[in-house]
Amino acid sequence: MGLAILFSRAQIGVQAPPVTVETHITGGVPRFHIVGLPEAAVRESRERVRSAILNSKFEFPARRITVNLAPADMPKEGGRYDLAIALSILIASEQLKKHDYTPYEFAGELALSGELRSTVGLIPFAIQSQKADKILILPSDNALEVSCVANLEAYSAKHLLDVCAHFCEHLSPLNKVIITPVKRIQEREKDLSDVKGQDQARRALEIAAAGEHSVLMVGPPGTGKTMLAHRLAGILPPMTQEETLEVAAIYSLQGHTAIRQQWFCRPFRAPHHTASSVALVGGGSPPKPGEISLAHQGVLFLDELPEFQRRVLESLREPLESGEVIISRAAQQAKFPAQFQLIAAMNPCPCGHYGNPLGNCHCSSEQIQRYHQRLSGPFLDRIDMRIIVAQLPPHILLNHREPVESSQVVQARVVAARAQQYQRQQQVNAHLSHQDLVQYCQLTDALQNYAIKMVEARRLSARSYHRILKLARTIADLADSEQIEEAHLAEAFVYQTVQMAGES
Repeated sequence: MGLAILFSRAQIGVQAPPVTVETHITGGVPRFHIVGLPEAAVRESRERVRSAILNSKFEFPARRITVNLAPADMPKEGGRYDLAIALSILIASEQLKKHDYTPYEFAGELALSGELRSTVGLIPFAIQSQKADKILILPSDNALEVSCVANLEAYSAKHLLDVCAHFCEHLSPLNKVIITPVKRIQEREKDLSDVKGQDQARRALEIAAAGEHSVLMVGPPGTGKTMLAHRLAGILPPMTQEETLEVAAIYSLQGHTAIRQQWFCRPFRAPHHTASSVALVGGGSPPKPGEISLAHQGVLFLDELPEFQRRVLESLREPLESGEVIISRAAQQAKFPAQFQLIAAMNPCPCGHYGNPLGNCHCSSEQIQRYHQRLSGPFLDRIDMRIIVAQLPPHILLNHREPVESSQVVQARVVAARAQQYQRQQQVNAHLSHQDLVQYCQLTDALQNYAIKMVEARRLSARSYHRILKLARTIADLADSEQIEEAHLAEAFVYQTVQMAGES
């Protein structure tokens, strides 16, 4: 009897830190211990591994078995360690030939029959294995999922016996996972040409897409706010391979099986207004990603914004600034990316018909004020653009002859503007720091005086003014202008200083 060492990986957020599976078999009273902060699912692997070994026609050692999952201070959860534990027992008991297992990493949950079952979160596992130049052994059901990770060497198996046979004296090769790049699917998105009228709203969406700015649309029901929001993703720049892999890693943690079908498609998440802060931001034990992380590199649409609980909206303030969310628990801390583009919609008053010539609003000023007070000032201060989406007359809505720009045409201008930003500052304008604003958003003396007067007149915060500068920089990029001009700054002030119902 002896010692066997194999390798696997844990799951903490979107990270997959290495785990060493050490098994020691010695004489004494037969016992089976798993140490190293195992959660319930890992502790239960003792029974799964025992049955899988016996049903695979191996002998389960009637000895003292100690399995250590190192590092000992990192929590381990899930059934992903079953395969490594079973193999290490067979190696330590000399039922499986000793081999150089250092280049390999193992993942997979065992059925009682010895079959390998799929495991969630294997894309982050595969990414880290590839970076570490390791060979990954995994269940066949996960082969298609990890086949999108470039330069990964991986082999799939359906049963514990398949893996054992691979490492026996007469090698029985496993099925090699064929890495197949996913082709960019040319599906017809919801097109911006479907929107009739609403020129200002269309213009605002283009600016938002070009600089990755957040937008709040205010208007009566039926004016096209939801329709506009669903078309924002269609004018965003195409996703890169790196961005797509980041999104796939997050969805892998949720157990999504149709990752390849959504490859290169920017996420669009629209949670219901009854969603809790945990559903939106993430949480649980172990921590799981929320809607803002599932919207990473895509769009988060919050319809009926004031209907969300105030504390839920307040939880978005930090991720909007940092682009990530850190969920802290007593046992561990998990970090999830949350670089999403927020677009929200709301009615101007509780009944929704304030300022609508076709409606009849009976809301009092006090009711309207209470309605808007559901949104805190600090939260609104983090939204770059506010636009009014007004009710259109019927002759505009029914005019099918007037040509409207398609999403493809608008996207071309957005891509060109983004290219200027990355060439100039290596990031989009919405993410510029204070130091970057000084360098890339310089104003002439006349424009500075104009900006000071506008800030004083509207009593804007420093954060709001910085957002105005970022907006002006994006508008200048769309106009292919090296410097911010008066027209660009004036338009940016319009989007930040729009007055809603009940505001003085």
